[in-house]
Amino acid sequence: MADSETSAAGFREIPTTTLADLLGGEHVMDIGIRPLWQPVPRVAGPAFTVRCPPGDNLMLHAAVHRAAPGSVIVVESGDLDHALAGGNVCAVAQRRGIAAFVADGLIRDLAEVRALGFPVFARGVVPVPGGKSAVRPLNERVRCGGVHVAARDVVVADEEGVVTVPAARAAKILPAARAKLAAEAAQSLDDWEAAHRSRIDAILEEQGYEEAGPVR
Repeated sequence: MADSETSAAGFREIPTTTLADLLGGEHVMDIGIRPLWQPVPRVAGPAFTVRCPPGDNLMLHAAVHRAAPGSVIVVESGDLDHALAGGNVCAVAQRRGIAAFVADGLIRDLAEVRALGFPVFARGVVPVPGGKSAVRPLNERVRCGGVHVAARDVVVADEEGVVTVPAARAAKILPAARAKLAAEAAQSLDDWEAAHRSRIDAILEEQGYEEAGPVR
């Protein structure tokens, strides 16, 4: 796990927008998976994956005591009637060094979680707790926010959304992202505007766009 943690740490400097440009939409979770409090810090870490059936949160609670420090716990659920976790679970996760929860579901005790400063990216909140009886394997491939996530994939989440980087591609994506950010930083707004207008005008011309006459 040490190598994946080291690799993931470098992604904390990379905005999710940059990763989305490089990886495409298939690695971006849908807009329902959002930060539940603001301003949220960017987090990045290797995925520790969990599957919870509707109405049950046992395996997320089990994962809190098994995931390595620095991990992002990613939960497949889809349940919009019961909370997967609350304030105490988030507090224990934070104390154990878990970087964040990314959950296709709901939590509760949002005020407590916000006060802790523990990052949670989920579909929302509900006061109803889930049960604890359904045992499922941990660290199997899951689907969260419409994206398939495998254990040790790099999960990057910030105020823009959540992006996953396949573990096998992380070593190439990180330097490519850094290079893209450096190139953007070196470009002035004037240069960007000129290049942007040229590109847009070329597309308009290619599509047969004609300027309208002056408005009278």
